[in-house]
Amino acid sequence: MALMFPRLARNFVKNGYFPTDEPTIERVLSALAPSTGPMNILDPCAGEGVAIAEAAHALGREQVRAFAVEYDAERARHARQLVDRCIHGDLMDTMISRQAFGLLWLNPPYGDLSKGMDGTIGYQSQGRPRLEKLFYQRSLPFLQYGGVLVFIVPHYVLDAELVGWLTRHFADLRIYRAVETQFKQVVLFGRRVRQRDLASDTAKAIRNRLLQIGCGDATAEELPPEWSLLPYPVPANASEPEQFFRATMEPEQFADEIGRLQGLWPTLDTHLGAAQQAPRPPARALSQWHLALALAAGAISGVVRSRDGRVLVVKGDTHKEKTSQTQYTERDDGSVAETRILTDKFVPVIRAWDMTPGSPTRGEVLTIR
Repeated sequence: MALMFPRLARNFVKNGYFPTDEPTIERVLSALAPSTGPMNILDPCAGEGVAIAEAAHALGREQVRAFAVEYDAERARHARQLVDRCIHGDLMDTMISRQAFGLLWLNPPYGDLSKGMDGTIGYQSQGRPRLEKLFYQRSLPFLQYGGVLVFIVPHYVLDAELVGWLTRHFADLRIYRAVETQFKQVVLFGRRVRQRDLASDTAKAIRNRLLQIGCGDATAEELPPEWSLLPYPVPANASEPEQFFRATMEPEQFADEIGRLQGLWPTLDTHLGAAQQAPRPPARALSQWHLALALAAGAISGVVRSRDGRVLVVKGDTHKEKTSQTQYTERDDGSVAETRILTDKFVPVIRAWDMTPGSPTRGEVLTIR
């Protein structure tokens, strides 16, 4: 069943993205066998989600939970239409449960790592730093023991380091050439096991075979149209992954949350309502002393218009000053004792901005003490 949209495929190729060709997908799927229980499958570099969606249909869509991760926003939107859950983001910025998936479909980006990326979290390599190795190391912990790996990479990536990882992590390793030869891809199948369960003689033979194909001394056979060997059973997993999310919020999700919560504006009255309420008028008219005191304390401010037409913008305040007083006292022995007394004094200050039309002090700040 072809799920790829031809127009989208052409657009993605123009942008440097090349999805796995349909014949290769169909032949890979013929090598997989479903379990009788629910299965979790994952594509951490999903593109538009075609490969993992077709895998879900081949294994039985009603008992498969398909998960995907895709960096490109447009491709992630298309993948979300085909899988159960899709993260739009960088795989290195995700939190995904370990050993939660029975099938890992890994067709990572191809190329050398940029300079300075060697210290990326989850990447440890002594050989040539490659994107394929980075994504392999990051994705391997997601696959449960007994789970199936489908690893699609260019054959020249298979150096001694990557081959060593594969032969230490997987049994029943097989390698085939992809149907589409433009990108020199090979497809590797394997079943994840613990290293103590590997047969050393078998691992050594497959290691030599992979190294020969990696350096070009041998050529892998093309994927057979009909799978005649024992299929790779995808193990069941009754529970969904406990963790499957981005460590940082997606831009679209962040925008939705801002639109939904609207920040602090809905609770503005709760936090600032008391300051915004107009004070109640006094029970009776204030005396001149009370008015001066309230004005100096800052309780009264704003535009004041006098009866003679003068307009002032006033703001009152009070600050503390210290006054010094010195006292001299004669002791019994005839000496003089000096005592210095410092007293706090609260001084009201009113500043007024003269806005009276035609006033000689218009625009000046006047200080009333």
